[in-house]
Amino acid sequence: MYNGTDDGLPILLGILGSVFDVTKGKSHYGTGGGYSHFAGRDASRAFVSGNFTGDGLTDSLRGLSSTEVKSVVDWRDFYFRSYIFVGKLVGRYYDRQGNPTKYLKGVEAKAARGAQLLEKQKIEEAKQASCNSRWSQDEGGEVWCDSGYPRLVQRPLEIALTGKMSKRCACFKEDELGQPGLEVYKGCDYLAKSCRV
Repeated sequence: MYNGTDDGLPILLGILGSVFDVTKGKSHYGTGGGYSHFAGRDASRAFVSGNFTGDGLTDSLRGLSSTEVKSVVDWRDFYFRSYIFVGKLVGRYYDRQGNPTKYLKGVEAKAARGAQLLEKQKIEEAKQASCNSRWSQDEGGEVWCDSGYPRLVQRPLEIALTGKMSKRCACFKEDELGQPGLEVYKGCDYLAKSCRV
């Protein structure tokens, strides 16, 4: 009823069982808007999955990593800051009395773990200087180090959390280049201070 197809009704959106009036964003959430798939339902999972069809438009977060769950909680916080909170959706996250369910408490605990892991990863990455980078349509990309040599290095925490092989560019001194897991950019000399990417 509240998906923007009836001009006489507000457009409502649910996330983690919290319901918001997003009518002021009608151009986005109304019929034909880029976010219309979120209107009139709780599609919490789609905020991180990017699956805006069928089974993807669900409130279930089952199988998501703690950092992905944290991202959904961050989206809910965005809606609390940006739109009018109008109520709670009885079901997975709230009971008939409006109390949080054990599922919501579990989601918030998992999000807190995700926040801790991201902070730990940030501290670990700060110990190793990141590469400088630039990109242009004409010249493509380049990475370089003011001090040291650019190498691709895996993000082990992120791999453990999401199962994805994510790498970043970091700068290493010459005596550190023998460490396992460091990858020279394709087509770049071993001791080059900058590499085309």
